[in-house]
Amino acid sequence: MTKTLLAEFTAREGAEDEVARLIGEYARTVREEEGNLAFDVYTKAAAPRAYWIFEVYRDEDAFQAHLKAPYGGPFNAALVPLIEEDASVLTFLEKR
Repeated sequence: MTKTLLAEFTAREGAEDEVARLIGEYARTVREEEGNLAFDVYTKAAAPRAYWIFEVYRDEDAFQAHLKAPYGGPFNAALVPLIEEDASVLTFLEKR
């Protein structure tokens, strides 16, 4: 069964360009993971600093491999000071 989630965060005012650069690089890397099926980056049309990342992994094992990837920690460490939240807010989804 696939593992699907939505990650949300809001870039701090003035950090928009750096957040866009970071998430763009990270997205390219995650999309290369063997178990990644989707890593789609969106911003809200009415609030372009608000990001929604739609992620789909082949299964729980693929998601766990993603979490253990060596580039995830450095990405999150660089992102956290640039966003309004303490971390990305994750919502796990189930297809109906």
